[in-house]
Amino acid sequence: MRIRKFACLCLCLSFLLCASAGFAATKYIVGIDGDYPPYSFMDSDGKPTGFDVESVQWIANEMGFEVEIRPTAWDGIIPALLAKRIDMVYSGMTANDERKKVVDFSTVYWEIDQAIAVKNESTATFEDFMAGKLAVGTQRGCTAAEWIEDNLVKKDVLAADKFRLYDSFPAAVMDLEIGRVETAMMDDMIVLGAIKGKPLKIIGTIKTGEEYAVAIRKEDTELKKMINEGLSRLMASPKWEELKAKYEMQK
Repeated sequence: MRIRKFACLCLCLSFLLCASAGFAATKYIVGIDGDYPPYSFMDSDGKPTGFDVESVQWIANEMGFEVEIRPTAWDGIIPALLAKRIDMVYSGMTANDERKKVVDFSTVYWEIDQAIAVKNESTATFEDFMAGKLAVGTQRGCTAAEWIEDNLVKKDVLAADKFRLYDSFPAAVMDLEIGRVETAMMDDMIVLGAIKGKPLKIIGTIKTGEEYAVAIRKEDTELKKMINEGLSRLMASPKWEELKAKYEMQK
């Protein structure tokens, strides 16, 4: 009888251990732009950090799953999501209509506009930019590039050879500093961070009212529900204000 009870106890313990191990093993790969401060970037030790990175790590801990943060080329990040090389994109992504055709999005967690930067000594105006008089640089695959293409290049306001695309926005800012372009345009918080401590200034903002959300494959409905619940808890917690203060997210 004792042997039978002992065997039964061992079986129950094994089942609980397996169940626990299966739960703990739930891991999602989070795709980020690794050069997109303050939302996602690599710190001095080469580790991913930023407002979005810490947000998803908090959500993972709160909701009981694990995350692996994976820097991914921005112009290939949605293809990587669709190919299941990553499970979500949590990195300052605008939930626009074009992207909604191929992926789903979480609830909105941030809103931005587009800012235009020039050198401090520049006499160029916002009106000059809108009139297509200034060479502009931005990151390829971003909504700033889409706006410039749709509203300036395609309408013959800006000559195509005055529109330059880069792998990252910091690369565009570097060319702005050395004079290869006359302006650099990007999401307002990105521009504020990129020009900090540099001889650059913002001459205007285009009110696009873009909404950031987490991109998820359309079929991953349970993951979307979990991320939405996690975002709701995060934004209602003291951690949300702590992260905004840490990454200077006040406009």
